[in-house]
Order: sequence, then C-alpha cells, then structure tokens
Amino acid sequence: MKILDRYITKPMIATFLTTVLIFCLMYILIDSACNLDDYIDRNVSMQVLAKYYLSYLPFIIVQTSSMACLISVLLIFTNLNTHNEIIALRASGLGFWQIAKPAIAFGLVVCALIFMINERYVPVAEQITRKIKDESLILEIDRKKKKHALIEDLTFYGLKNRLYFIDSFDPNNYEMEGITIIEYDTQQNVKKKIVSRKGIWTGIAWKFFQCHITDFDEQRVSGPTITKIYSEKLMEIKEGPKDFLRQRLNVDAMNIKQLGNYIDRFANSGATGALNRLRVDLHQKYAFPIGNIVVILLGLPFALMTGRRKAQTFTSLAIACMIGFLYYVVNAVGLALGKGGFLPPFFSAWLAPFLFSTIAFLIIKQKF
Repeated sequence: MKILDRYITKPMIATFLTTVLIFCLMYILIDSACNLDDYIDRNVSMQVLAKYYLSYLPFIIVQTSSMACLISVLLIFTNLNTHNEIIALRASGLGFWQIAKPAIAFGLVVCALIFMINERYVPVAEQITRKIKDESLILEIDRKKKKHALIEDLTFYGLKNRLYFIDSFDPNNYEMEGITIIEYDTQQNVKKKIVSRKGIWTGIAWKFFQCHITDFDEQRVSGPTITKIYSEKLMEIKEGPKDFLRQRLNVDAMNIKQLGNYIDRFANSGATGALNRLRVDLHQKYAFPIGNIVVILLGLPFALMTGRRKAQTFTSLAIACMIGFLYYVVNAVGLALGKGGFLPPFFSAWLAPFLFSTIAFLIIKQKF
C-alpha cells in the first residue's frame, strides 16, 4: 500500500469504527429510554437487557453502515481539502479516481463485510432477539394481543409434503381467506393443487368454500388430469388453528440460500403476489450492501471540490445526512413499489443503487 493510501485509509477506518460505535450506543440509549417504563413494569433484569441489545448489534451495524461509511469518507477528505492537501494532490497530477482509490477500496471492503454479517449473523441475531422479546420483554396482555392479531401472507410447509399459502388468517375466529395449497410427491413434483376463497375451522376439521382441487398426472406427461369444484368441502388437513399460529415466515431470519430455496419450492403455487414480495426481499439482500459504495461515490465529489473552506466539517455532515436520507427514501419507495407489483422485483431492489450511482458518475464526469 502506498504512503498516500495509508495516510487516507487509517483515519478513515478509525472514523468509521467510531461512527458505528456511536450509532450503536445511540440506538441502545434511545431504545432503552423509550421503553424504560415497560422494562420496569416487566421487571426485566440487566442480564436479559444486555443479552437482548448485544444480540441486536449485527442488525444495527448493517443498518447504519452506509451512513457511517459516508460520514467517515466525507470527514477525512474534507479535512484534506481544508488543509489544501487536495490542491497539492491535484497539482501533482493525480486525478479524481487516483485520489479516491482508498475510499473506493474501503467501501468495497465494507460492502463485503456487511454482506457477510447480513448472511451469517443477522438471521441468528433475529431469532435470538425475537425469542428474548417474546419471553421476557412482552407483558402477558401484549402477548395475547399479538397472538390474536390478523396474520397476513402466512406461508409454511405442512404434513403430507404440502406447501400452504394463505392471504390472511384470523386467529380470533379461525377463518382463512385466499388459500393455496400445493402437495408434492417424494420427487418434489406437484401432485395436487388446492385453491379456495375461504376456509373456516368447524372444531374438528377445516371447511373450504368455493374450492378447486386439481390432481396432476403422476408420470408428469399429460399435466392435470382433472379439476373438481366444490361450493363447500370438508378437507383432510391435519394441521389445526394452533399449528397455523406457530407457522410464520420471517424473512429477516433467513439467508439468501434459505430464502432462494423457499421461493423455488413455492414457485408453482400460483400465489404471484406472495412470490413477488419474497423475490423483492431476495434481491434486496444482494442490493443492500452495495449501498455502502454507492453513497461514497456520490459523496466524494462534494468533499473533493476545492473552494470555500469555512465550516466544511459541518457542511460535510449535512451533505452526508441529506444523501443518506434520500438514499433511504428512494430505496424504501422502490421496495414498496416492487412488493405492490408496480415494478419488477429485481429493478425495485436495485433502483436506489442504480439511480444514485448514475447521478454520482454524472457529477464526477462534469466536475472532474
């Protein structure tokens, strides 16, 4: 590594780690202050709270990494600009990309690190925090309210190698709407497909209304053999309402491989809305870490512009906050449009990285 690269990279790493630590402490302090009365009412021990917030750290790091990257890069390069070091570097013949190389390399390393944390540690941390919250941080009355809340987009694997998708399940009266059930054989070929508008629990069995049952050819040659239509039908489904309540898909607790396999097995269900939302989440797991390098590319031109140097540190922080906020908003809008079916899953997840990187390259080309 060249002397110039070390000169820029070392304080950048130190600033990044400090910023991440500050964000983690701020989150813990704010969250604990907001929920202090609840913790006292629940008589939560310090040991449980420490375990809860420690297990939450991977999620906080992943969510704040892009802002920490942007702040650290802007502060370091703004400091170089303030002391006329950027002018000296430009006068020595170095172009934008040569000066920005340490920051870009740093951003790529952070991208890889965040991707690894998101894959290996966030799913495990999500399960731990959810368990601690359900067991120790929620009052019995709150637990009952959560238990009786309407469940939407319920998906799970049941007995007889069946895959269930239910638009909504009401645990108060045990009613389901928008039911799709795919049954597979031992070779994972589709054996039967059940589609129903509504289902109710009679006390001993599920009764489906406006039910279509399609049996598929075992040799997979002629396709569906027959479709039977029932206005009402008692179903041979072993899972009861309590089994349905225990089955909730948590995308945050799944890594890319697990979510991809889940989508593949669910691909023939015909539940396009649920599949679309799951594919958006899958593409987001790839696109999210890229935000670290994208915001750096967009922030660097502002830090390297020579000119007025008064209060540049505060200006850099303001620019970082503005860019980070805009990136978050555009990314959230893209995901919402994708899950609503207005954009393809791939484009909705990559909308913010593509848009902001395009703007960054245009600014760099125009100014440098």
